Amino acid sequence: MMGGRGGRRLGLYVLVTLALVALSYRLLPTGMSLSCPPVMVPKQQYTVGADRAVYRYDRDMPLIFIGGVPRSGTTLMRAMLDAHPEVRCGQETRVIPRMLQLRQHWVKAKKESVRLEEAGVNKEVLDAAVAAFCLEVIARHGDPSPRLCNKDPLTLKSATYLAEIFPSSKFVFMVRDGRATVHSIISRKVTITGFDLTSYRQCMEKWNSAIQTMYAQCQAVSPRCLMVPYEQLVLKPKQWMEKILHFLDIPWNASVLHHEEFINKPGGVSLSKVERSSDQVIKPVNLEALTKWVGQIPDDVVRDMAELAPMLQVLGYDPHANPPSYGEADAVVADNTRQIKKNQRHWEERARDLLSPQVFQDSNVEESGSEVPPVGTR
Repeated sequence: MMGGRGGRRLGLYVLVTLALVALSYRLLPTGMSLSCPPVMVPKQQYTVGADRAVYRYDRDMPLIFIGGVPRSGTTLMRAMLDAHPEVRCGQETRVIPRMLQLRQHWVKAKKESVRLEEAGVNKEVLDAAVAAFCLEVIARHGDPSPRLCNKDPLTLKSATYLAEIFPSSKFVFMVRDGRATVHSIISRKVTITGFDLTSYRQCMEKWNSAIQTMYAQCQAVSPRCLMVPYEQLVLKPKQWMEKILHFLDIPWNASVLHHEEFINKPGGVSLSKVERSSDQVIKPVNLEALTKWVGQIPDDVVRDMAELAPMLQVLGYDPHANPPSYGEADAVVADNTRQIKKNQRHWEERARDLLSPQVFQDSNVEESGSEVPPVGTR
């Protein structure tokens, strides 16, 4: 990511800034006498809601992290949680995964680690700085709320580290049939570092690598990580939302089953004009996206699927099933799907009003399949 003299200067600048932030968050030890060395005492951390209520936040609060490979249902998951009156996730921050990646770079570079230690920037200081940065972004990038949640999909690659610096945090790991995920990434032109959007074969391999890392991370922080299959959340939303809220120690509220009613309302589900999932989550939970990938993946990739993406089998998907059988939908979800098809023009107009012109145009590509590589090509 960073290269040359300019990149090193930027890294040094951010490092110094984080060190200063970390020092400002060091707590005064209990019973410290005046003879002890001086330390920085933190300011009180709180936000004030529209109702003038004060919401305090700190590293020990029960933060929620939603992660997974992009286009695996993370936006739907956060929208459903955002509909709950006690939870606020908000839009992707995009800076938190970059900060975690930058910290990883410092730790892995042996010479850099030695320099940091010599400068007094040890693990404790660096962890405090990274935690302070992430916490400020999570707490202040949206409305105040009793429970705070972050949805930057790739943060799940750092679940063990996040679990360490936020000891009361929990993780919701969204998984989806990798074939559907890759088809959506390619057809919607979702740029992810390392993914070649011209190659289904390469993207399936990249998906397998990414999901393998996240799966291992989720296992490592168990039982604080809950794996949620996107297909099952869509087919049986009430059953799964009850399970998810119980896991998060959040009381049941039926609003999570009607997230579409809270779109861009105060204290509800804020959506971005430039996020490519926004046009889908304005609708009630439905079956539209489950099998759009069937018939769109090149024949040679379909043939080699079990070897290209062995994690499909690990996650419970049959790599040879085209189309697959994910299960039966609840009656409410089946009815939602029928109503959406019946009123398709209405939903297109809502999406047009919500999204930027380019994102709206790209979202319609997946509907028509007009820019998907023809079957049998690489």
